[in-house]
Amino acid sequence: MENLKLFFWMALAIIFYSYLGYGLVLFAIIKVRRLLGLGKPFEGNEDYEPEVTLFVAAYNEKDYLDQKVKNSRSLEYPKKKVTQLWVTDGSDDGTPQELKKYGDVTILHQPERKGKIAAMNRGMRQVKTPITIFSDGNTDLGKDSIKEIVRLFRNPKVGCVSGEKRIYSKDADSAAGAGEGMYWKYESQLKKWDAELYSVVGAAGELFAIRTALWQEVEKDTLLDDFMISLRVAMKGSTIQYNPNAYAIENASANVKEELKRKIRISAGGIQSVVRLAPLLNFFKYGTLSFQYISHRVLRWTLTPLLLLLIVPVNFILAQQEGIFGLGLFSFLFWGQVVFYAASLLGWFLENRQIRLKVLFIPYYFFIMNLSVFLGFARYLKGNQSVNWERAKRGGETAEIAV
Repeated sequence: MENLKLFFWMALAIIFYSYLGYGLVLFAIIKVRRLLGLGKPFEGNEDYEPEVTLFVAAYNEKDYLDQKVKNSRSLEYPKKKVTQLWVTDGSDDGTPQELKKYGDVTILHQPERKGKIAAMNRGMRQVKTPITIFSDGNTDLGKDSIKEIVRLFRNPKVGCVSGEKRIYSKDADSAAGAGEGMYWKYESQLKKWDAELYSVVGAAGELFAIRTALWQEVEKDTLLDDFMISLRVAMKGSTIQYNPNAYAIENASANVKEELKRKIRISAGGIQSVVRLAPLLNFFKYGTLSFQYISHRVLRWTLTPLLLLLIVPVNFILAQQEGIFGLGLFSFLFWGQVVFYAASLLGWFLENRQIRLKVLFIPYYFFIMNLSVFLGFARYLKGNQSVNWERAKRGGETAEIAV
């Protein structure tokens, strides 16, 4: 029984650390560093204004081209220094032909559809500018996004800059929208602290940039291209920085079913990334970056979801020993878990009937996040995760993801 108690408390500590504890540790470290005058922002050359390439890998985005191109043209940066590059491999809805109407857009197209990574690898061979900014075809960028991204590249140690992903608030009345929005707000704060400590652990695919010279071709079956590209830049000794003033905004998933579909792909990609980035687990070689990577990413994609599953029966056994309907600590914790998961299931039940209670959004979304890890792991083991784009519904639009 003592061994069960030890396992329970260790598991609970890891779970807490994965979702909240790491944030508290980061906050404490950052506060101490600021008191010691460490980690002051790098100013650099204020006249730094290099040419950039706005890189969009798109598949059948005809309905969104006009909005995306106009949005890119409206960004505050010298127009002569911005190249819009679209790689449209496999698109058969008229996307390449429609893009030809815009005289300032470079188009790379081939009829064969090999997936997003193959398109990115092919397109990057044509990029000549020192900075490449990746963005999705279905997202709008904030007006100052290029300026804000470029500003951080003044520091020669910076190899990658991640923008912020934002969710349109009009979809926040759904469990998917509210849950996703709250999750990204929390993630945004963690990224700010990660960047201040040393480096962000992965970039957001909706908007991120790299020094073109640091580009490495990615395996064609890669599921999380943004994560792999950015972390490999960091493994070369550069840092990934974060600027929330550079942002991409999109609609939330249309419903939790669509959000689960998206997160299963991310989870499968997370497991794949952990395997391929195994050297990054070496604290002796990568130091602070390894600490951040394991704390912020690896635990959430591997050990923590498993512990969430195992801790329930272990807690039940311990609660029985002290009287499951009593006032003991283990009984209290067990019934707390029961209430939490019951709230998740109730949220699912009500969401399917278009009845929404905001108090249920967080447990519902948390449950969906961790369920997706198990389903994503199963998909990874089967090896049947496609790298091709396939439409997934978002509130007010349809987005392209690989499912």
